[in-house]
Formats: sequence, structure tokens, C-alpha cells
Amino acid sequence: MVEGVAYRYAQQFEDSEKKFIEAERLASSYQPRIMGEILNNRGALEVEEVRYPAAQETFHRGLLLARREKDQVQEANALGNLGLVATKQGHFDEAVDWNQSALKLSRSLGMKDTVGVILGNMGWNYFDLGDFENAMSLYKEAAEDSALRKIPATQAYWLAGVANSHYSMRDYESARAILEQALKIAGGLDEKSILTKCLNDLSAVEMQLGRVDLAERYTNEALEIERNGSDKSGTLNSQLLQARIRAFRGHFLDAERLFRVVIQSPKADKPLVWEAQARLAKTSDKAGKSVQAQREYREAIGTVEAVRQSLNRDEFRLTFLSSAIEFYDDYVDFLVAHGRSNDALNIAELSRARTLTEGLASTAADDLSAPSKFDPQQTARKLNASLLFYWVGHEQSYLWVITPAKMSYFKLPSASVIEPVVSEYRKALLRMRDVQDDGSTEGKRLYAMLVEPAKKLIPPGSRVIVLPSEGLYGLNFETLVVPDPQPHFWIEDVTLTTRSSLTMLAASANRPTPSDKTLFLVGATKPPNPPFAPLPQAAEEMKQVRKYFPGAQTRVLEGSSATPTAFLKSNPEQYSYLHFVTHGTASHIRPLESAVILSLEGDSYKLYARDIVQHRLNASLVTISACNGAGTRAYSGEGLVGLSWAFLRAGAHNVIGALWEVSDASTPQLMDAFYRELFQGKDPATALRDAKLGLLRSADPDSVFRKPFYWAPFQLYAGS
Repeated sequence: MVEGVAYRYAQQFEDSEKKFIEAERLASSYQPRIMGEILNNRGALEVEEVRYPAAQETFHRGLLLARREKDQVQEANALGNLGLVATKQGHFDEAVDWNQSALKLSRSLGMKDTVGVILGNMGWNYFDLGDFENAMSLYKEAAEDSALRKIPATQAYWLAGVANSHYSMRDYESARAILEQALKIAGGLDEKSILTKCLNDLSAVEMQLGRVDLAERYTNEALEIERNGSDKSGTLNSQLLQARIRAFRGHFLDAERLFRVVIQSPKADKPLVWEAQARLAKTSDKAGKSVQAQREYREAIGTVEAVRQSLNRDEFRLTFLSSAIEFYDDYVDFLVAHGRSNDALNIAELSRARTLTEGLASTAADDLSAPSKFDPQQTARKLNASLLFYWVGHEQSYLWVITPAKMSYFKLPSASVIEPVVSEYRKALLRMRDVQDDGSTEGKRLYAMLVEPAKKLIPPGSRVIVLPSEGLYGLNFETLVVPDPQPHFWIEDVTLTTRSSLTMLAASANRPTPSDKTLFLVGATKPPNPPFAPLPQAAEEMKQVRKYFPGAQTRVLEGSSATPTAFLKSNPEQYSYLHFVTHGTASHIRPLESAVILSLEGDSYKLYARDIVQHRLNASLVTISACNGAGTRAYSGEGLVGLSWAFLRAGAHNVIGALWEVSDASTPQLMDAFYRELFQGKDPATALRDAKLGLLRSADPDSVFRKPFYWAPFQLYAGS
């Protein structure tokens, strides 16, 4: 067995295989207890040979034998190895499950050498799933573990993972600094695979920073190591980078050849394949081969979609598109540049609200699978509304305006221009600044960038449905400042609703809304611990809401009886209105761990988003009168994911959630006005707008409630 391992490290795979076969034969007769170790090593060889199905079978055999022999160390190794081969096969969610099992067992056994490797491998899994924040956290933990245990090779490797996470979040300078640190460590080692990885990763960063000569130098160093036979593990990455450099320098045929080598290699991981396909498409377009580029973009999107469809858990589907969204962006740019703006809209729509839609009616999912079938202008006519569909891109952004009469598109500034202004404006709103005065420009600038190009198509009094893009999910368009004839908020001109996708919007136009008026009212809970102090006005808000529903049509959960179990057992699906008056939490790292805070029952007091999505609803409206009900984590294509998303995913027609912490002082007044307008026959969007205008246009000119901080957190999200 030892000889087999030695031959594997020397990349003499045929000799290694012979030694493992012999070791397995001998062990089966004389030392069955070491069979698990032999199989784990043989499976590792099969992984390096890119024989993934064989490796998977070998690791499964090793796992069964380790359990039979009660060898928990080899059981933990087999679990981790199954996670590795699942990653190689593109089964990223399955890989996370295997690695979590391996991590739990390794920690219980005190296998400190193994724990760091598993943490890093899990970082790799989350990275491939597009969850770069969790990936970074796991990579950092693995790198710190390696540094503590004085294992410089794995420290450098996991530091490169940290850098890749920064890179994927477009923080290129941080990525470069960390990679230079990793390269310094790797340079003093005899681990050529880690050295070539650091060189290739630095090349990718320098490409993004526009320093192509330096990128080429790093890639050439990696290629020289590989040509000398010292390492072959990074060859495909080197060839991909070499192709990018060739394309940048205008050597299109050479670039195409190198891209195709990567695409056709059985050793290429799926993310590498779709990146090569998309970059080949961009290269073909530059070379004047637009028909070929179109075909290659479709192949890239097809590869992405095939991997996404293999994921079974919502939390992984939510993050996944982040790892590929830049290639959708390139495809949208390509189509617009070739005068095909409607096709560009179809591709942009293909990326929208996938996880949300797939959890709802099968008709919506069917429509989604064939985006060319939708007719957004017909939807605009049915709803008598103007649809504003945004795409915020790395190099160019777009706005499609779809009215009952026509469909137009406008070019907008890039993400690097729009997103900082959105961030600054949100800070201004939260600080309760006077955002309409002459010294405040962010609200006016955002209106000029995002709305003014389409101003002539959206006359005052219009119903507007906003379909925001990444970078705009946390922005309430009602707060944008219209400069003429005098500065005022856009809410005073139009009635706004937020939607996730055109497909869901079309489905909603045909979905009947419950006609009954039944209320499930939850609130005034007993706080479980100090961070969740009693809400002084909770009882008042519940009283104001309850008066609009006759007693027989209302179910109330309050005080100590308002527990998560009590809510779920109360058949919430039978009510047309659900209203929560309590604290809420928004988990940024794990959005499905966002929760409504209810009363303590044993150790439980949280109604989690992940539990909400498991219970089908048909409510006309869910109102979450809580902090950050809309969520704080935005995902490419999906938008903000939190409590509002969860209730839409469960089937609610409309959800009112908060973009930031709501005021316990002003909210009862706003909700009273909202339900009063609603029960006078107004639709939820109009009723909520009128309630907000009631605060904004308060008769008391000194009322603090006139500020957007008090009325703007509440946003209406519509489902299907």
C-alpha cells in the first residue's frame, strides 16, 4: 500500500494501481482491518486519473468496510473522499452533505489533521455553489488551522481559496494581496501543484486589473512548471488563462483552439467548462463570428442550467447563479449589441427568481423553462401597468420599459456607477437626513440614472411594477427624488409594486385571489431573551388591525401561546390575511435561518423561513410588521431572500416586508390606515401607498414621521 501511495505522488498511476490491487488482495486474506485505508488510497488514485464513477464505488466500499470493522478514522476519511468525488462530478450539494458528516465524525475523534482539510473542501463546495461569503469563511478557518499546525502547503492552498472568494466578489486588490502571501509560502515548498495554482490565480486577478503583461508572466511560469512535468494538476487552468490572454491580444484562432482544449477535456470541472464556453463565445464575437458566438453562449448557459437542475436544496439553488451570472451578463450585452434587445430580455429573465418560481405552481415552472413563450406586453395590458425591468451589468446596465402600448429599452450606467450611489442613499435614509434638500444628491442622481430615461413613458398616476436587478434589491424606488417641478418623492407620482420576474408576473395575472376576509393575527409575544425587548405598541397595532375583521373571521395568537408550533398547527393555509406584530431577524449568511420571533416553547422561539416554505399558503396578503422582514442577503437572480421571500415561496399572493428596522411608534398608525384603505376596496399596492402618503403629508409639518425612514421600509412584494 505504501508503495502504491508513493507511485501516486510521483504520478506513476499504472504502477500505483498494480500496488493497490496487490495490497487489497493480501489484506482481504490476512489483514482485513486495513482494507478501508487501502480503498481510500486507491480511490484517491482513481480521482487523479479522472475515473470518478470508479472512485465513488471504491470510496463507498471503503466506507462500508470501515463501518463493519468499526474503524472510525477510515470511516471519516471515506466520507470526506466521497465529498471530494461528488465535487469533481459537479454534485455540489451532495458534496456538502458528505463533508458535513465527515467533519462531525472527525471532530468527535479529534482528527485535527483531517478537520482542516474538510473545512477547506467545504469552502470549495460553497464556492462552486456561488456562496462566496460562506466559502470565504470556511477557507479562512482551514487556512488558520493549517498555519496553527504549521502545514504551509495547505495554508497556501486555502489562502488561495480565500483570495478566489474575494475575486468572485470583485474585490481584486484584496485577492491580489492574499495571493501574493500564498505565493510566497508556496515558493519555499516542493509542492508544485500549489505553486501553479497561486500563479494561475494571480494571473486571473491581474487580467481583471488590466495588467495583462503581468498576467502573462504568471501564466508562463505556471506553464513552464507543467511542461517540466513537475505538476499537471493546473494545466487546464493555465490553458484557459493562456486563451484569455491570446484573445485579449487579438490572436483569436489560437485562443479558440485553447478554449476548446479545456471544453473537451474530461478532466475539466463543470465551472471551468462553462467559463471556457462563455469566454470562447465572447472571443468569437470579437472575431466577427456572431453566429458561432450565439451557439457558444447557448452551450455555456446550457452547462450552467444542467448543473443547477441537479441541485436539490433551496439554499444551494439560491446561491448557485452567483458563480455564473457574469456569463449571462456577457450574453445580454452580446444580444443588445447585435440589435436583439427582446432576446436579451429573454435571457435576462431566464436568470430571474428560479428557486422561487420552481417552488410555486407547475404552470409557472413550465413557462420558465421556455422563456420565449412569454409576452410581457400582454401582461402589461392585463394589469394596466408599466413594467420596469432592470439589468445591472458589469460593463453596461439596461432598463426595459414595457407599457400596454409599446416596449422600449434604455442603456444605463454600469454597476460600478449605480451601486455605490444606492449604498450611500440607503445610509442617508437610515440616518434620517433630509434627502430632498439641495445638499443631498443621491436620491436625485438615482432618479436621473434609473427612471428619467423612461420618464415620457410613465406619466404621473401610472401603476408601476419594478423588477429590480442585483444592486437594486434593497432600494425602495418610492424614495427616489423627482427634481421637477419641485423636489418630491416618486411615490407622489406613481403606485409601485416589486416583482421578481416577468414569468411570475404573467402567472399572477391569471391566478384568482381569495375572496374571503379571514385574518390570522400573531403578535404581542413574550420576549424569549433581552435582545428582543417587548414592543410597547404591539397590542395597539393588533387592536387596529383586528377591528377590520369580524370576530368569527379572526384567529389570534398572542402572549405565551404565540409559539412556532402553535402557528404551524393552526392551519395558516386557511386564512386570506396573515399579520405578524413581533420582532424578526434576518440572517445574512444563512437567509433561510431568518425568523419571526415568537414566544418561548422549550428551547424554541423562532419561526424560521426554512419552516415557512414547507407549509403551503394561499393568502391574499402576508404582512410582516417586523425588522428586516424583506431580508438582508441578495442573490443573483433571486433578489432579497428572507421572510418575505419565504412567504412568497409558500404561495402567498402578496407580502409586505421591511427593508430595515421599523418604528414601533409610527407603524400602528400606518397599518391602521393601510387596512382602512384596503377595506374600502383598494388593492394592496394602492392602499399601502395611500397609508404612506398619510405619514408623508402629515398635517403637522414638524412630524418626524414624514421622513422616509418611517414610511419607506415597508415594501409590497407580489408573488404569482
